[in-house]
Amino acid sequence: MNYIPTIGLEIHAELKTKSKMFCSSLNDPQEKHPNVNICPICMGHPGTLPVANKVAIHEVQKVGLALNCTLALFSKFDRKNYFYPDLPKGYQISQYDLPFCSEGYLDIAGKRIRITRIHLEEDAGRLIHPPGADYSLVDFNRAGVPLMELVTEPDITSGQEAMAFAKELQILLRYLAASDANMDKGQMRVEANVSVRPNGQEKLGTKVEVKNLNSFKSVERAIAFEARRQSELLESGQEVIQETRGWDDTKEETFSQREKEDAHYYRYFPEPDLPPFRFTKEEFKALKSEIPELPWQRRERFSREYDLGTSEIEVFVQQKDIGEYFEKVVSELGIDAATEKLQKLIKLASNYIITDLIGILQKASVVGEDFLITPENFAELMLLIEKGEISSPIAKQVLKEMFSKGGDPSIIIEEQGLAQISDTASIQEIAKEIIKSNPKAVEDYKKGKENALQFLVGQLMSKTKGTVHPEAARTILGDILKT
Repeated sequence: MNYIPTIGLEIHAELKTKSKMFCSSLNDPQEKHPNVNICPICMGHPGTLPVANKVAIHEVQKVGLALNCTLALFSKFDRKNYFYPDLPKGYQISQYDLPFCSEGYLDIAGKRIRITRIHLEEDAGRLIHPPGADYSLVDFNRAGVPLMELVTEPDITSGQEAMAFAKELQILLRYLAASDANMDKGQMRVEANVSVRPNGQEKLGTKVEVKNLNSFKSVERAIAFEARRQSELLESGQEVIQETRGWDDTKEETFSQREKEDAHYYRYFPEPDLPPFRFTKEEFKALKSEIPELPWQRRERFSREYDLGTSEIEVFVQQKDIGEYFEKVVSELGIDAATEKLQKLIKLASNYIITDLIGILQKASVVGEDFLITPENFAELMLLIEKGEISSPIAKQVLKEMFSKGGDPSIIIEEQGLAQISDTASIQEIAKEIIKSNPKAVEDYKKGKENALQFLVGQLMSKTKGTVHPEAARTILGDILKT
């Protein structure tokens, strides 16, 4: 029998605010020293009172607007009661029946994934388990950090689809500057509710929650494993138990943690120390005006304006700063947008940014003001390549020099003697020397081995330090060898 998986996601993201959710303690995910960013409020000391972080609320509302949600005109916080060693109050301030955002959606590859709600709560601390020790340590730096939770409807049918949703949400959070959403740093965590049902049956199967998936690969693999595990249980006549399971990245399998709690287990009630919130449509309109171009809007615009391929556009969408740099380069090319030449230059700039510049950046880990290549100078380099004044190997060499020291590419080429050799007679003399020095390659070429010609071209390019265009080198060498 075939079984159909049904998946709903719960995604938590730490918000990028200066202070925590209900106190003025610093919200600093980079802090390495434990228990530094704490105060009596986030530590739950008796007699302290929380005050809601207005910026955090607005950030969640902007996420809701971007995801087509209905924003609540009236909302409140609730107290979620449970005990865990890294929860200093013995309860968590969260939201239950009146979240800030509800009934939205996100389209993934043409399929609409409905969003049930987006609410705001405070994060817990972090447990540290020293190797070999029979105790655990608690770091409360993270306790009280504003934490957004997004819950989807069970509209997802595969691990791949769940992963795509999580990736798109991560990009959106970064576009809105609401969260860095780095999964490897715990700033975004995914939990998947997975069930399977026999093909043709409408009623959903028993739901199992897989907790704390901290990478996109884990999301995809954990869901795939859990759907397969449940299908095999049903196929063998056993029942699926409603429970919470963890994911073992090494074994690539889920494991039972505890029976799943229902809402009544947490004894939700309105948070007595915080008043409810009332908002106006005018406030929501002002927030909407702060929303920048969104990832899916950028995809559509880049496709329409620049005629790039899907994979190229995705790089510029996922890496927002690189996409903005690319657009500045295009604006510096200074050619009528309707010309065929501009399209060629756009494609050239896109290729060099994606294949060369990003690689250099990744190796150097340089950001912000340390980046020395201005859009104007990068555009000039593209024009020099397009005009045939420098070869691709020289362009790559010049680009590295520009990255290291900055500067105008024309000046770098002149100072380092990298100008293209275009004089045919000069190239012929160098080609004859290469042929004379490599008799074995010449013999192989005359026997019909085309690779031998490529070897000779490489020798000529090496001798001239790339200042001869490869096609010119190939043509001249070929002509000489045929005589």
